[in-house]
Amino acid sequence: MLNDEDGIVARPRGKRLRLLAPAVAVPLFGMVAAFGTVQNRLEPVPARSVTEALALSALALGDAAPTVYFREERFRQDDTPAGLLQRLGAAQGEAATFLRSSQALRSFRLLHPGILVRAKIDENGRLRSLWFLAGDGTVRSIDRLGDGFGVSDQQAEVTRQVEMKSGKIETSLFGATDDAGIPDGVAMQLADIFGGDLDFQRDLREGDRFAVVFETFYYGGQMVRSGRVLAAEFSNRKTSYRAVWFQDPWGKGGYYTPEGMNLRKAFLRSPIEFSRITSRFGLRRDPILKQWRTHQGVDYGAPTGTKVKSTGEGVVVFAGRRGGYGNLVVLKHRGGISTYYAHLRNFARGLKPGTRVAQGETIGYVGQTGWATGPHLHYEFRVHEGLRNPLTMRFPAAGPLAASELPAFKRSAEPLAARLDLLRNSDLALLE
Repeated sequence: MLNDEDGIVARPRGKRLRLLAPAVAVPLFGMVAAFGTVQNRLEPVPARSVTEALALSALALGDAAPTVYFREERFRQDDTPAGLLQRLGAAQGEAATFLRSSQALRSFRLLHPGILVRAKIDENGRLRSLWFLAGDGTVRSIDRLGDGFGVSDQQAEVTRQVEMKSGKIETSLFGATDDAGIPDGVAMQLADIFGGDLDFQRDLREGDRFAVVFETFYYGGQMVRSGRVLAAEFSNRKTSYRAVWFQDPWGKGGYYTPEGMNLRKAFLRSPIEFSRITSRFGLRRDPILKQWRTHQGVDYGAPTGTKVKSTGEGVVVFAGRRGGYGNLVVLKHRGGISTYYAHLRNFARGLKPGTRVAQGETIGYVGQTGWATGPHLHYEFRVHEGLRNPLTMRFPAAGPLAASELPAFKRSAEPLAARLDLLRNSDLALLE
């Protein structure tokens, strides 16, 4: 240990004990010799001071690089490059530099409302770099190169999570999902999944409950999008409907009951999501002719431009203008069934006679063509040209799973059903 008084180093105490021990077994002169050895002092180690000149850093000299700040903002509907850069903290002149770069300007057109934009801005307001997650799953980076900007893309590393939410209907499905923190994309899937059993325009009741297990994807700690609904339950008028997602080894997937029955019906209840019924099937006073007549379809009120979906898989047999129907699409389905979609503003791109459409595919957009007093869709359901009420029809389900697929389905469905049980039990505990 160091002796602070004389500045020399002495041997550790343990060493002195090891030298004294053998001295007991030797003659007196040997013990004296050993004792004398322990007491001898070591030669002092000479010390000297050394002074060297050190180069001062740029920071010490006051020539420091500008401090760089990380900023982030959500892109807005009415954003311009100048407005976005200003909110990110960039100097006023940076927008002009940005706009002179054709690559940077083209990147700006990839932004949509809600996209999170991150940037590096130095203390002088100079934009160093800017990046965001594009719709194709790549990270678009815009980096300063001299007096301009360069652009690069790299595949985003997103992380997948599974979330569980539940809620109660007060006024509407969208209102309830908003209250529960469920993304709109998941709410729309719920309507599609149970659309064969429930009409979300007229069947919902206050107090109905739902639970959903769904995917979310995160990038940089922020949720960038919702994914597929993996399992869901909807309780309507004391009747519960359950659905679990299953994909076979060939990549074909769908929603089934926990017992393996297919939830997809041959026809959807409604060709428009979350609209209101303005006129039902049956006798009514015609708003144009001012006479009592049988209304041979169902009218759905919706804003102009709302998407109209095919209620069943079929083939287009007519797409054009026809009298009071205005712009009309007629689809032919199996079993002598045909469906009519009238008063459309326009048709889906590429739609023409002979086009095969899938269930739920967009075929046109709500309009006010033909005999219409306001924007709405007139929908007819015909069986061998006989008109039927689509609100009261019982549609057959698609085929169930093959027996050979049931073991794999059970392995996939059981943990998802367990999650729904957990949500249901949590809801019951809150009600007690």
